[in-house]
Amino acid sequence: MWVTEVLPSTGERVDAATPEGRAWLADRYAPAADAWVRLNMITSLTGSAVGPDGTSDTLTNRADRAILGVIRAGADAVVVGAQTVRAEGYVLPRRSRLVVVSRAGDLAGHRLEPAADGPEDQALLLLPPDAPIPRPVPGVTIVRVTLDDGRMPVPGILSALADRGIRRIVCEGGPSLAGQFAAADVVDEYCITTAPRLVPSAGPFLPLADAVDTTPAGVLVDDDGFSYLRLRRR
Repeated sequence: MWVTEVLPSTGERVDAATPEGRAWLADRYAPAADAWVRLNMITSLTGSAVGPDGTSDTLTNRADRAILGVIRAGADAVVVGAQTVRAEGYVLPRRSRLVVVSRAGDLAGHRLEPAADGPEDQALLLLPPDAPIPRPVPGVTIVRVTLDDGRMPVPGILSALADRGIRRIVCEGGPSLAGQFAAADVVDEYCITTAPRLVPSAGPFLPLADAVDTTPAGVLVDDDGFSYLRLRRR
């Protein structure tokens, strides 16, 4: 599970499976500010966010999962859309909260099992004011966010989380929610894994209506041909 740093061009290599390798990655992926919004996505070479089985499991590999763990560990919360929670079978992150953005509060098929020693709000379910209260789920706290043009606006989402002291955010999509974060111009850093896979694509992993002005902050590659790009907003 070796990764090599090519930008900056140090050529340093680490084994992401070791404690030393994870510490090295944590240094590279350390948030640059107390309030930091990241977008973390994986894409095939054809722009798909999912593999042949309809989930990201068939795109990812061990190094990507190790980097995902490092990114999550540096965040106060992981933000994801309810449809992605259902499709991907999300579980609660070990080192941060899970924030689910939902229009209707449907968590059917979820695997959000709270840890006995975890915080009271291990999982937050963001709902609009008019959504009915879903069946209670242990460990899930409901937070209401006012709608704007039929959607929960990204600034409103971030404000609701900041009120709870949650300021370091990583949004993991899916594509629709990721596109909303990009369009709101709130993403400080884009962390994009490119998998060396050619699979059918129903649409881009990050749908954009306008260009986003960024500059590369770092690139890693692994021995399986995956690349890990970090882009900072200018």
